[in-house]
Amino acid sequence: MTTIAFIGLGNMGNPMAANLVKAGHKVRGFDLVAENLEKAAEHGVEVATNGVEALEGAEVAITMLPAGRHVLSVYEEIAPKAAEGMLFIDSSTIDVESARKAHAIAAEHGLLSIDAPVSGGVGGAEAGTLTFMAGGSDAAFAKAEPILEPMAGRIVHCGEAGAGQAAKICNNMILGISMIGVGEAFVLAEKLGLSHQALFDVASTSSGQCWSLTTYCPVPGPVPASPANRDYQPGFAASLMLKDLRLAQEAAQASGAATPLGAEAAQLYALFEAMGNGGKDFSGIIEFLRGKAGQ
Repeated sequence: MTTIAFIGLGNMGNPMAANLVKAGHKVRGFDLVAENLEKAAEHGVEVATNGVEALEGAEVAITMLPAGRHVLSVYEEIAPKAAEGMLFIDSSTIDVESARKAHAIAAEHGLLSIDAPVSGGVGGAEAGTLTFMAGGSDAAFAKAEPILEPMAGRIVHCGEAGAGQAAKICNNMILGISMIGVGEAFVLAEKLGLSHQALFDVASTSSGQCWSLTTYCPVPGPVPASPANRDYQPGFAASLMLKDLRLAQEAAQASGAATPLGAEAAQLYALFEAMGNGGKDFSGIIEFLRGKAGQ
C-alpha cells in the first residue's frame, strides 16, 4: 500500500482517486470545491483541508488541475514540504512550458517528477482504462508506473520532461481535426441522400476509418455508445477540446511548426463554444457544420 496525496478531485480526479483506493492505496485528497470532497469521501478518500495537509505522510503526490498556472501554484506550495525523493505526478493537461517549469520546481527540492496527462475522458477515468502519456526520467517513470496502473489501460513513456504534454496536445489536435472531417463527410452525405449507416459501413471498413468515426461517430445510430445518441452529452466537452487545440497552437507558434488545419480546428471550436456549446460533447461540432448550433 502506498500513501498518495491527490490534489484536484473534479470530474476526472475523483474517479481516478477512487480507483487508487480500490487498488488498496491510502489516498488523502484535496479540492477547492466542497462537493468534490464529499464525493471523494464516499469513495474512501481521506479528505484534507489543504494541499500541504494532503501531503503529510504521503510517498506520492498526484495533481489533476485545470491549467498550468494552477499546477505551478500547487507545486510551489507543496514541493518545499515534501520528503526528499518523493514522486510528483501531474496528470493535468497543460502547456509544455509550464510542465517543464513544474519539473524544475520538483528537481529543486530533490523530488522525482513526471508529467502524465491522460486520454480517455470521464468514462476511461471511471473504468480505469485511461491512456497515460508520461514525460520524465527513467527513474521517475519506473516509480510512477505501478501507481498509474490501477487507473490505466495503457501507459506510454514518451520521453523527458514535458514529453507527455507534447504527446497529449499532438494527439488531441489530430482528434479535433478528424472529428471535423468526419462531421463534414456526414453533412455532405445527408445533402446527397446517403444514409448515415451506409456511409458508416463504407468508411469504417475502408480508407476513411478513424477513431472519430468508428468509436465516437458524431451521428446517432451506427455507434450506440457515442454521445450523439444522448444529445451530445459529454464525454469530452467541446470547451476541453478547444483548450487542447489552443495549447497545440501555442506550442506550434513557439516551436515554429506549421499547423494550418490545427489552427482552423481551433477557430471552429471557438465559434462553437461562443454559441453556447462549450458544455456539449466535442462531436456535437457536426451541429455547427449543419448550421444548427445555438438554435
